[in-house]
Amino acid sequence: MENRVLDDGAFENGVLPNQNKPTLSFWQIWNMSFGFLGIQFGWGLQMANMSSIYRYLDAEPDQLPILWLAAPLTGLIIQPIIGYMSDRTWNRVGRRKPYFLTGAILASICLVLMPNSSALWMAAGLLWILDASINVSMEPFRAFVGDMLPAKQHTMGFTMQSFFIGLGSVIASALPFLLRNVFGMAPNEGDVIPENVRISFYIGAAAFLGAVLYTVIRTKEYPPADMEAFRKMKAKSGNAITATIDGFKEIIGNIANMPRVMRH
Repeated sequence: MENRVLDDGAFENGVLPNQNKPTLSFWQIWNMSFGFLGIQFGWGLQMANMSSIYRYLDAEPDQLPILWLAAPLTGLIIQPIIGYMSDRTWNRVGRRKPYFLTGAILASICLVLMPNSSALWMAAGLLWILDASINVSMEPFRAFVGDMLPAKQHTMGFTMQSFFIGLGSVIASALPFLLRNVFGMAPNEGDVIPENVRISFYIGAAAFLGAVLYTVIRTKEYPPADMEAFRKMKAKSGNAITATIDGFKEIIGNIANMPRVMRH
């Protein structure tokens, strides 16, 4: 996220310029990235298990693509809106952290309810809400590196996030297998969602909320460099409809101006 100087002397998005950001230690970067471990539990569990959950709820094979379609489309809409809104947020919790926390709470509730779905429509609706909630948490995490780290540490920040993404994905995907084959959790009879899958989702809910809470508690966000200029920028955003339209304009502009190295 570039910190362009505005006409009134503030900085774009209200964040400190790179030269004013302190260099963070390895463990500080670890703390600010740790929430990605939980976020990836949400992604990993749904990617590895949702098709089988749908089948346990009597979905036909040709229905699965449609049942999967709503969630990614929701993410496509949610991400630019949340990114735009979090750029214009500051309160006692912080700038990005309110979105981390809100998304984690909603996603954790969905993860607990998902393996207890009693009907196909319930599982599909929960997946839709789960995917939206994960995106609410994830999108501000990507901006966190630009907010918190000087330019020379951006690579390390994104590398740390990638580490937690990979670790969370591997553990979440392997959980049902481990619970069944290592911890001896016997499969259920009939068409009931297996116990090892249900427990995996419960563990995932706790991991998601716990990891995000760890980052929220252990990381202090920087306030806007110029609070008055920040309030003016926020006021210019207008109502929710205007903010949504401006958000999509902003993301289209960012894609058009994407550095060449990111296009490959």
